[in-house]
Amino acid sequence: MPNLLTSLEIDLHWLGAIAGLGTLAYSLYHMLLAQSRPAGHHTGAARQVLRTRYLLIATLLFFVLGYILWKPIPMELPWWLQLVISLLGALIFFTSLVLYVWGLRSLGESFNASSGLGVRLQQAHRLVTHGPYAYVRHPLYLAVILAGWGGVLLYRTWSMLFFAILMLGLIVRARKEEQALAQVFGAEWEKYQQHVPGWFPDLHKKNRQSGGSRERQ
Repeated sequence: MPNLLTSLEIDLHWLGAIAGLGTLAYSLYHMLLAQSRPAGHHTGAARQVLRTRYLLIATLLFFVLGYILWKPIPMELPWWLQLVISLLGALIFFTSLVLYVWGLRSLGESFNASSGLGVRLQQAHRLVTHGPYAYVRHPLYLAVILAGWGGVLLYRTWSMLFFAILMLGLIVRARKEEQALAQVFGAEWEKYQQHVPGWFPDLHKKNRQSGGSRERQ
């Protein structure tokens, strides 16, 4: 069983690497496309920090730091617990990547880079409320945070632990984005915010709304 577990983990690690790097490349591609579109509303230092060269430098530094810290976290686990942790990590990791791509495709041309130092919306930005945005207000950030912790369970390296902790800062960034959206969309944003939770979907509420819709038909 330990040999089979090792083989399974190697396969999951390679699949995770391919899927993770592919998702990152897809995100960077859309980020570069976003840079070519006319910018609209800015907050904070977005004009200075959200430039193509700075985004590429930040990505490069991220890879370098990840390579340096890519060392296993020392821990001894029984094989059955290691199997459970690896499968749980893979489930969270791959599901999060699917959620991220779904959210990115739902945003379409409204997608743009942002930072804890500032937010930049597209000139033609619209308030997206379909796809995963019908369930939570921040599906992309939720996907990244979950992917980080899923990666910790799957890979158990210092790089993934550092990334997972660092990505919790997206909670602060989300608040800044909400302030920018409130300034631009006003009452439309307030209505959306009242009906859709920020991070955890209220499936009971969705079921009640669906039931009410069927009754009115």
